[in-house]
Amino acid sequence: MNFSYNWLQDYIKETLPKPEKLAELLMMHFAEVEEIKKNNSDFVLDIDVRPNRAGDCFSHWGIAREIAAILDSKLQIENGKLKEERDLKAKDFVKIEIKNQKACPRYTARVICDIKVGSSPQWLKQRLNACGLQSINNIVDITNYVMLETGQPLHAFDLEKLKGKKIIVRFAQKGEKIITLDGQKFDLDKNILVIADEKKPLGIAGIKGGIGPAIEKDTKTVVLESANFDHIVIRKGSRLLKLKTDASWRFEHGIDPNLTEIAIDRAASLIKEIAGGKIAQGVIDFYPEKVKPKVIRLDLDYVEKLLGTKVPQKEIIRILDNLGFKVNSHSRYLIIEVPTIRIDVNFAEDLIEEIGRIYGYEKIPEVPPMVTLAPPERNLEIFWEEFSKDVLKESGLTEVYNYSFFGKERIKLFGYKETEILELENPLSEDQQYLVPSLVLNFLENVKQNFRYFNEIKIFELGKVFKKQRASLIEKRALSGLIARKNKESGFYELKGVLDTLFEKMGISDSWYDEYKPTPEDSKFSIWSIKKCAEIKVGQTEIGFLGEISSRVLESLKIKGNVTLFDLDFEKLQSISCEEQEYRLISPYPAAVRDLAVLVPKNILVEKILSTIDKVGGSLIRDVDLFDIYEGEELPAGKKSLAFHLIFQAEDKTLSAEEIDNLLKKIIKALEGNPQWEVRRQ
Repeated sequence: MNFSYNWLQDYIKETLPKPEKLAELLMMHFAEVEEIKKNNSDFVLDIDVRPNRAGDCFSHWGIAREIAAILDSKLQIENGKLKEERDLKAKDFVKIEIKNQKACPRYTARVICDIKVGSSPQWLKQRLNACGLQSINNIVDITNYVMLETGQPLHAFDLEKLKGKKIIVRFAQKGEKIITLDGQKFDLDKNILVIADEKKPLGIAGIKGGIGPAIEKDTKTVVLESANFDHIVIRKGSRLLKLKTDASWRFEHGIDPNLTEIAIDRAASLIKEIAGGKIAQGVIDFYPEKVKPKVIRLDLDYVEKLLGTKVPQKEIIRILDNLGFKVNSHSRYLIIEVPTIRIDVNFAEDLIEEIGRIYGYEKIPEVPPMVTLAPPERNLEIFWEEFSKDVLKESGLTEVYNYSFFGKERIKLFGYKETEILELENPLSEDQQYLVPSLVLNFLENVKQNFRYFNEIKIFELGKVFKKQRASLIEKRALSGLIARKNKESGFYELKGVLDTLFEKMGISDSWYDEYKPTPEDSKFSIWSIKKCAEIKVGQTEIGFLGEISSRVLESLKIKGNVTLFDLDFEKLQSISCEEQEYRLISPYPAAVRDLAVLVPKNILVEKILSTIDKVGGSLIRDVDLFDIYEGEELPAGKKSLAFHLIFQAEDKTLSAEEIDNLLKKIIKALEGNPQWEVRRQ
């Protein structure tokens, strides 16, 4: 917003610093000065006034008050007493009617007769030009000048053009139209507040005047308007009409209602001085609920505590007095009367901010806090949650977040009894009637929805599940993940590899997969495919399940494809996890690889063969890899062939071919000890 340097000087008793120095002082104590421009013999300061200070500092008076406080100078603003004509009564010329008191809490009007409309004096034109306004005529220029001076928008009507000699403040009626002073046409509605006479709207309240009662060369009697409008009403109207003006900008931020009479008297005085005329006696003033100054108790100890330094009481009083506050001093506190123009000051903290910025933040010493900084206790629950999520994300799975609710239609499908699950007293909908006992329920809905866009889905979730056990509630964390493919290709072994990686990085070395045996565990057997389903164990502790979802469940949910899923008890998983990793030296001696194939019945688990090999081979078996599973017509009925890489390596020597062959013979003998197993050496 632009402010004239010479104009500001009029209100300061002492000589102002040069514009550059003044801008520096304002930036240190009040607001940013964006630019300084030369304007004939004047300078224009473009000051970025913060919105909370619009009520008093969208005016030269307000900025001058700030400068006077910063310089500790006297502010010289005089608004002399008007000379009114006793034989002319304002109330005899015009009547005011306010239809909505909330939208217009105050409306002040004056009448001036026998004026002479003409060109404005040069000094007035220059000041308007410096602030970006164009000169129209002396009457209109004075209303704009007073707005820039006081912050209160004003408007002037030609009295002879008011139908019924009456001004009505009301909301527009549907279908009403108006042409503004700049020739724009607007359609009005019930959300637009207007100034009207008995026939039609004369102006858009707080935004723009209409062309109807405009001041022209032959105007003899004017009605001056100085009103206060609700900021929300003006903001809404301005937005609907897409019309921003200097007046609307001020009203939208809020203006002190007590400013209307001060501004209108100032304007009437200037009109009499510049355009001649007679000021009718009395001011027409609608002001049913007067706004009174707020009173705040300011504790001096609190000032010191909040600012971090002790400001002398005399200095505090001086600062507040220079800013226009009335101060009553007591020993340890002050009673402050806040001028109504300072609508941004409501609490003691606001006053302390005023003291601090005028006193100078640079005077407040830097004192580092004297506290003991203790590191927070480590939360292992959060650590392992984030750790496991990172591992799964690195393995190519995407994390999802589901609601913890499900509907009644899923209970039978997933094999739950109503006595096992928790029902909400006030569910949001039928689909969110119960708390989930397993993450799997909503997981499959994720697959169903995303199969519309993707052929492959890899996701996981770590969340809470809820169960009812007798009279108690069980709430615990669970970790589930899945791989789903439209082409029905199984993700069993890929997901098993993801789990192996997770267990390895969580320091779990004795994980294995066991054949499913019905137990009263968390997951339900009815959802798993019998052919590809395994219990996940660590030692002898069961921690979850891995398997394909049965075709029955997928068909019920109308999912076409293959879904492989793991479901873990995260509480158990965390309890056996270990952050410490055992470091083992890489053997400097070469490894030897031997292959063998084992012909076994189809129902034999790979785990049993691996256990036999590890038991016989001991520490000399570094690793065993299953690299092929074959079932074909060439094999006997009911049989399958499992092919393994056996890696032999010692930590203290190079194994000879003879040692390796002898150990391999022992392994073969142990495998063939089972009459249903047949070893085929590669």
